[in-house]
Amino acid sequence: MTKITTEYLARSACVYIRQSTADQLTHNHESRRRQYGLADRAKQLGWTTIEVIDDDLGRSGGGIARPGFERLLATICEGRVGAVLAIEASRLARNGRDWHTLIEFCGLVGTIIVDEDGIYDPRHPNDRLLLGMKGTMSELELSLFRQRSQEALKQKARRGALILGVAAGYVKVGRDRIEKNPDQRVQGALQLVFSKFSEFQSARQVHIWLRDESIELPVKSRKGEARGIIWRLPAYNIVHNILNNPIYAGAYAFGRTTSRVSVENGRKRVRRGVHRPMAEWDVLIKDHHEAYITWDEFERNLRVIANNATGMSSATARGAVRQGELLLAGLLRCGHCGRKLHVHCSGKIGRYDCYGARTNHGTERCITISGLSIDAAICKEVLRVLKPLGIDAAVKAIETQTSETTAAQRQLELSLQQTRYEAAHARRQYDAVDPANRLVAGELERRWNEALQAVHRMEGEIAAIIARRAPPLGDQERQQLLQLGADLERAWTHPAATAATRKRILRTALNEIVVRRDGAIIHAVLHWQGGSHTALQINQRLNAAGRRNPRVPEDTVSLVRELARLMPDRQIARLLNRSGKTTGHGNGWTEQRVRGFRKHYEIEVYRDGEWTERGEITLNAAAGAIGVCKMTALRMLRRGDVKGRQVCPGAPWAIKVEDVAVLAARKRSVGPVTPNPAQPTFEFQ
Repeated sequence: MTKITTEYLARSACVYIRQSTADQLTHNHESRRRQYGLADRAKQLGWTTIEVIDDDLGRSGGGIARPGFERLLATICEGRVGAVLAIEASRLARNGRDWHTLIEFCGLVGTIIVDEDGIYDPRHPNDRLLLGMKGTMSELELSLFRQRSQEALKQKARRGALILGVAAGYVKVGRDRIEKNPDQRVQGALQLVFSKFSEFQSARQVHIWLRDESIELPVKSRKGEARGIIWRLPAYNIVHNILNNPIYAGAYAFGRTTSRVSVENGRKRVRRGVHRPMAEWDVLIKDHHEAYITWDEFERNLRVIANNATGMSSATARGAVRQGELLLAGLLRCGHCGRKLHVHCSGKIGRYDCYGARTNHGTERCITISGLSIDAAICKEVLRVLKPLGIDAAVKAIETQTSETTAAQRQLELSLQQTRYEAAHARRQYDAVDPANRLVAGELERRWNEALQAVHRMEGEIAAIIARRAPPLGDQERQQLLQLGADLERAWTHPAATAATRKRILRTALNEIVVRRDGAIIHAVLHWQGGSHTALQINQRLNAAGRRNPRVPEDTVSLVRELARLMPDRQIARLLNRSGKTTGHGNGWTEQRVRGFRKHYEIEVYRDGEWTERGEITLNAAAGAIGVCKMTALRMLRRGDVKGRQVCPGAPWAIKVEDVAVLAARKRSVGPVTPNPAQPTFEFQ
């Protein structure tokens, strides 16, 4: 008691109150009452002005932002606090940084610290040592608690018995087991997602198909609805999470995500939910429970999703099947530098280019290949290899077409069964209520009507699907399909076969194609999915990148090279069309074709300010500088009074600025037409 002097009593006392979690706020009421009781102890010790700081209720003391603690430090620094009261050191801070900051500030301004064990003055060496030990023990205690709890969780997870939550499609049985949801509608919806992904090979396409067919997916409920799930039209992340979750492959996984800690503005920031590679998962137990797909199918799905990445950082990914007529996009890899070849479209003709060396090192591009020739050669080889499988594919197509119900109709039928059950349940509730109790009967009647409307809407959707279904194949159509299976080349070129279908077939058969150029010969190595390799040589009529294309006249190349220094690509295309010039394929010129032509012959694009850099101006500018009209300036050019150049008829005149300046000065030096200085002159221009 001798440590409490009038110096401290003249100032206020701050009572700091904190509980770490919301669960403690809900259940640990006695601890909170003990902390609020410190205000009475402060009065017993002699303080009359007492401030209670409880802004940090529900906040951890392990280093996160705490507005109440920051307010306490600010009040101490102002010199208005004589004592800080807390039930124990751990309430004030659970990390060394905050604890020693508090001790330092209290020692500077002369503030004592009071807990249930005693009174401490940070300015006294013994008290400061004891406070430091208390803070260290508080921080160590938190670390031990965290370590024990984490090791206990990991030990239980290694047995596959730690079930914190289950995904949609599973239910928890007991405390340490899960099994499939017995609801057939839930099981059918999840099986549909996996089957459609096997067909489309794209999570985005599965998502779009489900939205177009109005098929809902089960989602775990966070609001406590019955059966633990709700049905909704899927968002993309729902489909993506289903395909990436190993629980549907019958595997138990623990430690798939982790937390990343960083320091921002002097405070610890924790980013949770950071995904880890499968090799770094803490626990992975295969065949842990009943699965929707096999583990091999799950790993194959992960590879497909990884290959569908289209970002610039995905150097090894093929990318998803996209629109366009070129069939080998994402499959070609440069044999010179190892980078992927990218598609470049110019008009109706597409090309595969490797710009990696030019982009990264400023050298020439490695290779450029005509899309038509290499697509035809690769497709011919693939059809040769797949020809024995054509009959089997035709038989499977007939079986798929003649199935009794489609996947979409099956899901709607299951939804209809669920909706009819809910309508019958609503009717039983309405029949059980006393009709005189209108407050309840009216609400139950409204629910019954809504359930009946949902049944009617679902029946209409099923009837619409049945009406849109194509009739079953006849005997003649079956024979035609079998003939197409035997003649795979005719099926490949059939008008009904889309480019997207051909791309999926190629990606199913091929892993990648490595190409390199040797003069006019393209050497291609086909890497099949089974691990085999096939070497091809493709003779291309087009020359290597940067060399002259013989189908385009030399005068056209020279003309475009000159015009590119005078006008943009759009104006060049107009001038070439007026001049009767055509492309190498006999087509008219467009802005895109001029751009592609320039890139092929490495002609720089027109820049604003080029005329000024060369000291040239147009005919209109020259006429304005001389002080004559445009036609007069044109006659002066033709007479030779002014020197200029015109690349071709219709092209703009390029006139030197110094020539125009000399002519304008000579015109201004001509004397007046009369000796009378007061004679006015009419300006007609």
